[in-house]
Amino acid sequence: MVPQPPQAPKSNTGKVLGIVGAVVGVLVLGGVASAVVFQGGGGSKQSAGPKYRITVPQSLVGGKYSLAKDVSQQMGAQVPSDGVNAHGMRAAGGQYTGGTTSLVVSGIYGTIDDPEEGVDHMINGMTKSPGVEVAVPEKKLTPSDGGEPLTCGVDVKAVAGQKVTLEFCAWGTSSTTATVAQTDAADLAKAPESVDLQELADETSKIRSEVQVPATG
Repeated sequence: MVPQPPQAPKSNTGKVLGIVGAVVGVLVLGGVASAVVFQGGGGSKQSAGPKYRITVPQSLVGGKYSLAKDVSQQMGAQVPSDGVNAHGMRAAGGQYTGGTTSLVVSGIYGTIDDPEEGVDHMINGMTKSPGVEVAVPEKKLTPSDGGEPLTCGVDVKAVAGQKVTLEFCAWGTSSTTATVAQTDAADLAKAPESVDLQELADETSKIRSEVQVPATG
């Protein structure tokens, strides 16, 4: 089960967005599962900080993106609740569309002993999916708004003879591990090196502030 936006009948754009949604969904789900299953305690642990949860708003970035499908239930059925360094985890995610852009926000929340390791495993789960090539290795970027650093990069996945460029940013805290991944149906084979990762980090920082909210109770 992967997130796919609604497809307009006999619409090439709809078909392309469906392909894009499937590609992004598979990669992101693999990353989320890996963040829980394969956490192994190799990194330096950080002290517990504020507790957050991941939500799925109806729109993001002032209405730039609209929710096409909430996939939290599907993710929850495939993501384990406990790992070596992740405990009592719950999953949340949604696929959004804005023009020709397909964007997936996904994450887990609960208790995470090593946030950095959680991010590493989430990204590894995405990049090690079948048919995926790392086009621009991930690196740390600080958003222009002064928010906490994000880890961003670009992958390319071959699907049905078509190369799809996928750009992403991820973050982790003591209670969340999440990622924002997107691609553009108008330019599926966009040159990876042309992706402005700083711009992506700036937008992801805004999305993070909308989807990551203080946990209650």
